[in-house]
Amino acid sequence: MSEHVISRAVPKLGAVAKPSHVQSRWLRNGLAKPNGKLPLFDSNGQRISDSTVQSCVRLGWAKPWFNIPLKKDWTVCKLTHLGRVVAEED
Repeated sequence: MSEHVISRAVPKLGAVAKPSHVQSRWLRNGLAKPNGKLPLFDSNGQRISDSTVQSCVRLGWAKPWFNIPLKKDWTVCKLTHLGRVVAEED
């Protein structure tokens, strides 16, 4: 198997990866919130995309905190220690 195929198959570790502008903005929002709570909506009232949330969870920058019973597909997340470090660096 070529090295290129292997590198695509293995997810990047959060300590190595650099957040995108959108990810960074979302993570920074958790710095000022109690317990590092990350918002479900941006400053314009638009819902944070699932791809942003899932990529940050996969990289270890955020972790699911609790679900909203009336909105099964909405998960409230909070910063992890690594996520806090990444958000503060950016």
